[in-house]
Amino acid sequence: MKVILNRVNQDYLFEVKNQNGHKVVLDNISKKEGKVAGVSPMELLLVALAGCSSIDILAILKKQKINPTNLRVEVEGQREPDQVPSLFHKIDVVVHIAGEIPPEKAKRAVSLSLEKYCSVAKTLEYSSQIFHSIFLNGNEI
Repeated sequence: MKVILNRVNQDYLFEVKNQNGHKVVLDNISKKEGKVAGVSPMELLLVALAGCSSIDILAILKKQKINPTNLRVEVEGQREPDQVPSLFHKIDVVVHIAGEIPPEKAKRAVSLSLEKYCSVAKTLEYSSQIFHSIFLNGNEI
């Protein structure tokens, strides 16, 4: 696994490309001047957690012949204020799943992902508490 970062302008804008040519634009969201034109590295950690857990959740459910009609994950991180480095200390993950899914199977898929399989969650757990809630067809379970 390898990524390459290139500076795009004379400010903090960067483009990161993976080995398959897919790109992400990074920027410093706390800069005092200029327009923010990309996501921050810390936001990318939250993106990575959402993506990793979503892939796991779908894989776990698909093995049981369950295919959700929709999956949306919201991730919010709280960082240590006025600290350098400012690490995430608490992360809330809200999983919204839709479809004909038994509630216990939805709960198990999310728990297995965040507590066992998701490499991003397992990496972040050393500095952050990760909490999760699940909504199945609009109702919290």
